[in-house]
Amino acid sequence: MYLYHFFDKSTGPFQNISDLSVDDAKAVLNGIKQTKPNSQCAQRHDKYVEYRRNCENIIRSEFIKKGGKISRTVPHYMVVEFSPWLSTWYENSEYIKIPVEEFDMNTLSFTYGDSMPTFSPTINDGREYRHQLYTYKEILKIIDKYGLPQDWNDDGKYGPERYIEVHVWSDETVGKYRHCTV
Repeated sequence: MYLYHFFDKSTGPFQNISDLSVDDAKAVLNGIKQTKPNSQCAQRHDKYVEYRRNCENIIRSEFIKKGGKISRTVPHYMVVEFSPWLSTWYENSEYIKIPVEEFDMNTLSFTYGDSMPTFSPTINDGREYRHQLYTYKEILKIIDKYGLPQDWNDDGKYGPERYIEVHVWSDETVGKYRHCTV
């Protein structure tokens, strides 16, 4: 299994707005809206930063309950396997592909789909993976049961899950790739 991180070539990999203050994160998003209006990130709503931080608080709390090892306040984001849809998010799209074995599995959590709709109070379709955070071993069972979302729902026709999101709660492996030129 490979974990993928998609990013804009002009900014480089693993640049997380959640590492910034709320005001600085909003300024970055506003800058993206001005300079890269065709990117998916430019389509985010005005309360995105607040919603993202709330979701990160939920997934961090849930991961701690499962015994996960956390050395970052907010995670780095990746996905399980290649996502055609995510590859279109940036005007100058690029990705890094890392074998999952390079990570300490105790620092990885997963949601079946993006964490924000997964934990959204407005999505209540009864699917077993809603409002659920998984460890590595747990997500393997969910993948066996449902497959990869990008294989059956890349266009979003069947719901918000288009990929499996990975939350990397450590800089250890990511640090090797942070300044990677691809």
